[in-house]
Amino acid sequence: MNSTSKYILAYIIFNITLISFGQSNILGKIVDSNNNVSLAKTQIRNITSNITINSNLDGTFEINDSGTYLFKKEGYFEKIIELNESQYYIIQLHINPSELDEVIINANQIPKKLKKASTSIHIISSEDIQLSNNTDFAPILNKTPGVFMQRGALNTNRITIRGIGSRNLFGTSKIRAYFKDIPLTNGSGETTIEDFELASISRFEIIKGASSTYGAGLGGTIHIIPQNAFLNQSNLDTGLSIGSFGLLKSTTNINYGTSKNSFRAIYSNTHSEGYRENNAYDRQTFTITSNHFLSKKDELTFLASYVDLKAFIPSSINKTDYLNNPKKAAFTWKQAKGFEDAKRGIFGLSWEHDYNTKLKQSTSIFTSFRDAYEPRPFNILKEKTFAIGIRTRVLGNSKLFNKNLNWTIGGELFKDTYTYGTFENLYKDFPSGTGSVEGNKLSDFKEKRNYYNVFTETNYELSEKTTVSIGFNLNETAYHLDDRFMVSESNPNQSGNFKFKSIVSPKIGVSHLISDNMGVFSNISHGFSPISLNETLLPNGQLNTNLKPETGWNFEIGMRGSLLENKLQFNISIYRMDIKNLLVSRRTAEDEFIGINAGRTQHNGLEFEVRYKWLENDALSISSLINYTLNDFKFKDFIDNTDDFSENDLTGVPSDIFNAGIDFDSVFGFYGNINFQYVGSMPITDSNSLYSDSYNLTNLKIGYQSNLNKTLKLKVFFGLNNIFDEQYASQILINASSFNGSAPRYYYPGNPINYYTGVYINYVF
Repeated sequence: MNSTSKYILAYIIFNITLISFGQSNILGKIVDSNNNVSLAKTQIRNITSNITINSNLDGTFEINDSGTYLFKKEGYFEKIIELNESQYYIIQLHINPSELDEVIINANQIPKKLKKASTSIHIISSEDIQLSNNTDFAPILNKTPGVFMQRGALNTNRITIRGIGSRNLFGTSKIRAYFKDIPLTNGSGETTIEDFELASISRFEIIKGASSTYGAGLGGTIHIIPQNAFLNQSNLDTGLSIGSFGLLKSTTNINYGTSKNSFRAIYSNTHSEGYRENNAYDRQTFTITSNHFLSKKDELTFLASYVDLKAFIPSSINKTDYLNNPKKAAFTWKQAKGFEDAKRGIFGLSWEHDYNTKLKQSTSIFTSFRDAYEPRPFNILKEKTFAIGIRTRVLGNSKLFNKNLNWTIGGELFKDTYTYGTFENLYKDFPSGTGSVEGNKLSDFKEKRNYYNVFTETNYELSEKTTVSIGFNLNETAYHLDDRFMVSESNPNQSGNFKFKSIVSPKIGVSHLISDNMGVFSNISHGFSPISLNETLLPNGQLNTNLKPETGWNFEIGMRGSLLENKLQFNISIYRMDIKNLLVSRRTAEDEFIGINAGRTQHNGLEFEVRYKWLENDALSISSLINYTLNDFKFKDFIDNTDDFSENDLTGVPSDIFNAGIDFDSVFGFYGNINFQYVGSMPITDSNSLYSDSYNLTNLKIGYQSNLNKTLKLKVFFGLNNIFDEQYASQILINASSFNGSAPRYYYPGNPINYYTGVYINYVF
């Protein structure tokens, strides 16, 4: 071979080698944009060649050629992306609210389509959140069948799920809540979610009934999915709202994302004078989320939320004032200028590692704090809470008898320290208008509360259409109380330890697809609710170690699906919950309660919802929502002292709730919705001698949005709440007692007709 031939051959070999090295494949992973759950079997189509592949079970994919690709998954909006570099891509898809049954949920830790779930799970999407005002949780949650949030003020609420928690006098208990993987439920089982900024929440996943993987809360679990930080986009969203009763709210939402890292920061400042006397409200929030895809196998997520709140408290009023002067605050609360001044923060770091396509680990460590000062007419409360915890789980998918078996096993360890003391309130000793004045210390306590949950759940596919789910939760809770106040004959030492027996809560469920678009499900689950230390304290200063936690079984059967080419979506559930060891708070003084086990309750219920798309085309979309909740809740065995309330209706829960609404959106930029809600009467006293009146509420919101140019988007809106100016009680204080000859104060008046309006500007960098 001559020199020229050798040169030509070498040139050909060099170019072949260069081309071979230059044609490396494109790798990536497809995830839900809100919760980062992997999206298996996503269709990936090359726009030019029309060649189509699907993502793997873990959401990963491999593509040979650069080009423009369409990513399509049922339950999610389509996305077109240019893939032209040899790098690892993370593709985030946004859920489509009109196809919620197809959305991949993570509510029970094992990702699955909602339509295949064996429990009753309701999704509130970001679009649902935006249909209401941007300040109040109640109108949003109350559109969910089986869920009812009473709201005495923006900072005074009580949430119940299927009637559980209705007997808690102040706040929410007996249900659990998580902000992503961070528990919002403290060591005594009390939950606060209303302080969070709605703009920082992308969706709610609400599990009704006990869930083995979330601590087996008796009523259920509210799983809040925060606004995620989006990759490959950077934008600034700022808004200003004003409204009735001096409402003024501003928000700023910043997102910065690269191909592997993203960061989101949300700030809000809310002020309201309130409808009633002594009702002013001021809150600032700051929320940060960031995602870091460190490698093909490792993902790191950081979450932080800080709330600074000062809210005055008008409290409840008697029936005469409620009917004739609903703006009035309770006399003593007005004189003392009672308020809540609280700072709260939560911080969490989550790490996810894929060992391989069949095994994954997820671990979160978190901490939280709360520092509060609350002057009440009867005393002044100072309290601090500091909590730390870890939650870890392993998720796997394998084969058993050649059938798919998905499983998870994990645990959660939580510890919090709660220090609190009370002081005299000397407001009566000072001129009218002075408000609360701190006096001598009355009590000084330190509680150490801790629990652990060990859980496991498996989903076994008996066939392509039938799945069996089995789960267990093991919980152990313990308290230590240190009474640090001076001991005397009138003030016995209340120090002591309280430890529950270990509680095992099993669950079994079955789901079966009748067709591709319709399925039935059934489940039996066990749950419990812990006892707070305050409920264990007896008047003599000792701990009542004979108290038992409330426990119960939930039996449920339901159906969900879609018809008429997905124009109509529906779900229906029928259930029975049997609760024993009913815990009753018996009032012994204005601010003193003791807990007693008084019997059992039976909760029979029906929940039904239909969503229908009347019109959907490029120019206009119109859809409607109808849902209904029937509550037949009874005391089956309830004896308190000499009073026998057996067979009476359960206190504090409406007989039924009906919601109906219509939404529209147009290509011209106009959008809006109108929503009607009926709330049935509810028993106010255990004797059923007094019921609240039923009421109707109608709310309206309309808006206009426009792309001013390629980088700037404008949105304006206007809303009216309680259009027909209905007088109603937005919250009831059950079994209220009278002191010093005054009438019982059962009622928190709801707001009359009120408006809100605002403007949002979005800028894309």
